[in-house]
Amino acid sequence: MAVVTEKNLIRLEGACVAEDAETLVSALQDAPESAIDVSQCRHLHGAVVQVLLAFRPSVRGMAEDIFLRDWVIPSLAARP
Repeated sequence: MAVVTEKNLIRLEGACVAEDAETLVSALQDAPESAIDVSQCRHLHGAVVQVLLAFRPSVRGMAEDIFLRDWVIPSLAARP
């Protein structure tokens, strides 16, 4: 599983596929104060990115993937 929940931290690991978006939504609804750790994330499906953009949780770590590191994660930090 690419979405791992621990207390107030949700870790995204490996390649997060479209099916992980539903798991992430549930985790964020259950604990909206949770931070997201992307340090072990290699890929995020667009559906997972949309969930992150909708909830805008705080993000920890730095993703291995250049696109995630340079474009997606900075977009999460920026408030609309």
